[in-house]
Amino acid sequence: MTQTAKKIAEPVAVLCGGRSAEREVSLRSGAAVLKALQQRGYRALALDAAEDLPDQLRRHEIATAFLALHGRHGEDGTVQGLLEIMGIPYTGSGVLASALAMDKAMAKQIVAAAGVTTPAARLLEASADEAACTAFCQQQTRWPCVVKPVREGSTLGISLVRQTDALAEAVAQARRYDRRVLVEDYIAGREVTVAVLCGEALPIVEVQAPQGFYDYQAKYTPGQTNYLVPAPLEAGCYRAIQQAAVRSSQALGCRGAVRIDFMVAEEAFYFLEANTIPGMTETSLLPKAAACVGMDFADLVERLLADASLDR
Repeated sequence: MTQTAKKIAEPVAVLCGGRSAEREVSLRSGAAVLKALQQRGYRALALDAAEDLPDQLRRHEIATAFLALHGRHGEDGTVQGLLEIMGIPYTGSGVLASALAMDKAMAKQIVAAAGVTTPAARLLEASADEAACTAFCQQQTRWPCVVKPVREGSTLGISLVRQTDALAEAVAQARRYDRRVLVEDYIAGREVTVAVLCGEALPIVEVQAPQGFYDYQAKYTPGQTNYLVPAPLEAGCYRAIQQAAVRSSQALGCRGAVRIDFMVAEEAFYFLEANTIPGMTETSLLPKAAACVGMDFADLVERLLADASLDR
């Protein structure tokens, strides 16, 4: 255990699993984090974030929480609110920042106001009935476009749509995850991501997915996707993207680790979304970026744990 680690109140609970569509990925992240903590000598255990989570936290007398909960009830501010009420410090962003970043429509507005360019988009509201959905689809004029649930992660429910007759089904698929749907202009280019760790940008990772679309399968199947770290970008563009990532994170009020995704088209780049609890699996991007600056997985976990706090 490091000198910094001695300041951490124990026992530490790694919160993972839960009820979101990202449950399986969350369990994998949680298992990797728990292994690293135990190897470093922490008194740590994993808790599946089910309905009885408050009772579990009390029963085990948890003093600090490491959040490995992806998606709904993990990244959207709800579990953060519970931990605030119980007075248990936790890793990652606070209640408001988590909620804002999880809502892709709100996140786009906030980072755009901070001067970061984001693709044009239209929002289908939750109240839309079948007729309103049909009218919404008929109004789409820019192709291709990306259809995504407003509050979901791991590219679940997302579709790249190239023609009119496929849009309605893509919207219906997205609405299975969230009644609010974002239809965003597709930016042809290179997909990159920047992890911002405790306010500092790590090396940029370029994602080269099969068929050029980084969907759920490409994201979590080892060997399917190539990752270039650091991304081979022109020096000025590289610095500008890192600065935009930090600015986006600050505008949303994030802390701990946040991963900001961009598309790069020639000299221009566009904010796509912010992830306040980045994956910690064997294919995840945050550990890849940290490794590029000599930080191994356990070092990264400890750095995040040392930043645990209640909302500021």
